[in-house]
Amino acid sequence: MRRVFTGFLKLVVIGALLLAGAAWWWLNEPMALRLQPGSQVVDLEIEPGARGVAALVVASGADVPLPLLQAWFRLSGQARQIKAGSYELLPGTSPRKLLRMLVRGEEALKSVTLVEGWTFTQVRAALQKAEQLAPDTLALSPEIIMQKLDKPGVHPEGRFFPDTYTYAKGSSDLAVLKRAARAMDKRLDAAWALRQPDTPLKTPEQALILASIIEKETGMSADRAEIGGVFINRLRAGMLLQTDPTVIYGMGAQFDGNLRKRHLQADTPYNTYTRAGLPPTPIAMPGKAALLAAVQPAPTQALYFVSRNDGTGRSQFSNNLDEHNRAVNKYLRGQ
Repeated sequence: MRRVFTGFLKLVVIGALLLAGAAWWWLNEPMALRLQPGSQVVDLEIEPGARGVAALVVASGADVPLPLLQAWFRLSGQARQIKAGSYELLPGTSPRKLLRMLVRGEEALKSVTLVEGWTFTQVRAALQKAEQLAPDTLALSPEIIMQKLDKPGVHPEGRFFPDTYTYAKGSSDLAVLKRAARAMDKRLDAAWALRQPDTPLKTPEQALILASIIEKETGMSADRAEIGGVFINRLRAGMLLQTDPTVIYGMGAQFDGNLRKRHLQADTPYNTYTRAGLPPTPIAMPGKAALLAAVQPAPTQALYFVSRNDGTGRSQFSNNLDEHNRAVNKYLRGQ
């Protein structure tokens, strides 16, 4: 009898080991996925408070026995820790990796890049084209958008920091704008704290405006600080800034790509050939380097600069008008 019992016990142990091995294999084996034509992933949406997550996984396209997946979620003790969100099941995802992803809330993230020097119009266009980003601001005016960002009465130009922003699928474009606005506030405050004590700029707002001009005028990053120095020198001397990008911005949709003499003579609030000082608002989104160039410009005596027009993006700087005219003749007129 003892020999029979011992043999039975061995069979039980062997069976248990085989079952444990099979379970371990299944938990770590990549699940088969039913992919939609043209797709490389299975999209999984888990709403807040959703029940039957295992059934959602199978219904979404994971080709795995539902009872086994339900048992795995339940026996793991982590089923209640699964987080709502948008997920992507990639080829190679095992039941173990799946549960870890859902518990950690490792959502499938998309991204949108806002580029230095872009205008608010370009920012809105990029958000509209961003993949799976809800266009909640599409029908809103700039004024209403700024109200929703807790910045009523603030002009939107230049108020968003150029960077790459990630978001969960289905997120609101307003949420991305809010993050970009907070980032710009933080970057501007940091730059303003580093301003030179003798700067003619009176407020962070003026620093932001000047930084946007520097951003648009810079063809080569190495010139940025010296371009900032030129504009600071002009502000100190009470000279007109005479910067083309502000004129172009003031023309809006009327600008056809060619800036003519009559445009420089047509007075608008943004024409720095006809009006002294800074324009009323930024004209684009400045990056970190442009913000620093506005508050920490390079020490220079230059009052003028012109593109070398040689494909490098570099500028030629001049201390007086005679030097500048010679540079214009050389680099723009070929004389």
